[in-house]
Amino acid sequence: MKWLGRRQSDNMEDRRGMSGGKVAVGGGVIGIIILLINVFGGGGDLSGVLDQVQSQQSTSQTPRELTAEEKQLGEFAATVLADTEDVWTKIFSENRLTYEKPKMVLFTDNIDTGCGSATAASGPFYCPEDHKVYMDLAFFEELKSRFGAQGGDFAIAYVIAHEVGHHVQTLLGTSTKMRQQQEGLSEADANKLSVALELQADFFAGVFTHYDQSLHQVLEPGDIEEALSAANAVGDDAIQSKMQGHVVPDSFTHGTSQQRMAWFNKGYKTGDIKQGDTFSGLN
Repeated sequence: MKWLGRRQSDNMEDRRGMSGGKVAVGGGVIGIIILLINVFGGGGDLSGVLDQVQSQQSTSQTPRELTAEEKQLGEFAATVLADTEDVWTKIFSENRLTYEKPKMVLFTDNIDTGCGSATAASGPFYCPEDHKVYMDLAFFEELKSRFGAQGGDFAIAYVIAHEVGHHVQTLLGTSTKMRQQQEGLSEADANKLSVALELQADFFAGVFTHYDQSLHQVLEPGDIEEALSAANAVGDDAIQSKMQGHVVPDSFTHGTSQQRMAWFNKGYKTGDIKQGDTFSGLN
């Protein structure tokens, strides 16, 4: 992705190097696996999830100097966030709406959020209570080494765009409406609505990519493949197959690898926000 020398967002909070020490997550390794399966496989709207995590955090703060690589990753993330601001401000304006820019918080190990306490095991996520995207950038090494994603900077851009997609859903009222519809449903039916919400966020990530290329000519050879590889790696079927050796479709909350790639592609190719109805046809 072409990003050097371009605008970086001011809506960043870099808390890396300010970790409060070790975190004990309820369930240990099992707890981490559950989080990876239930959230993005790193990522998603974490409302209603973080409050289920029992963690113990050290109160001591041990600041450290960021490495050159960490600083560059932070600058890259700030540039992508700036691009999402440009794109969604334009799209909202075209639809006679006003876009409220979210903040993005970079952290290491653990973090307190408007949705509760979280650890790096949660993966990247969006909290609708404080309108912030939270990311431990070390997640992307895990995505490559453990889940087989191709890697590359546009995989990071895709995940950021997906989480900002959840912010868009919050602003449009889609997330609130979905949670209201989930009330009283069976777990399997409630999960279908969660899948629809996540696939729409993938679609929005594709729409962002379409507009970002038009506005800033950011794409380099292989960038779309990097995004699709990340989407493939975090499909519910891919994660469950790797983690537990079999898949349970009724427990899916984010969609299959094929679905995630398809909806990203649709958003990218059409650039039309009106074609992102992932809720129709649910059965």
